[in-house]
Amino acid sequence: MSVLIDKEGIKAIIPHRDPFLLIDEIIEMVPGKHITGVKYVKADEYYFAGHFPKEPVMPGVLIIEALAQTGAVAILSLPEHQGKTAYFGGIKNARFRQKVVPGDTLRLEVTLNRLRSSTGTGEAKAYIGDKVVCDCDILFAIG
Repeated sequence: MSVLIDKEGIKAIIPHRDPFLLIDEIIEMVPGKHITGVKYVKADEYYFAGHFPKEPVMPGVLIIEALAQTGAVAILSLPEHQGKTAYFGGIKNARFRQKVVPGDTLRLEVTLNRLRSSTGTGEAKAYIGDKVVCDCDILFAIG
């Protein structure tokens, strides 16, 4: 289990571990509502060896996974969901607007629109600075 703690000391546990934990820190969170996380994209990330050897680019599916993990932190920080797992249930309307390369800092923002006992939806955006590099709607299953 990976424990992430934001600036206010709010703690959430998600089951992801290296090399598949794609969040480095949580900078703001309203549990069950909104969350902002950060991923520092480093040159030694395992996927850059093959994607692409002469032009390293973070795979879009991993950007979306980082967004989903960030949303999972906001869900699993709620008392009724602690100890559970938030599964990726689906994605809609994904758009990639710019390459993400080593040295970039991704700001990951997720706003949860609907949260029920076993499912949820959210709007997710990844930024570099003020530029949106990816946006999508994500669906979660909680179990």
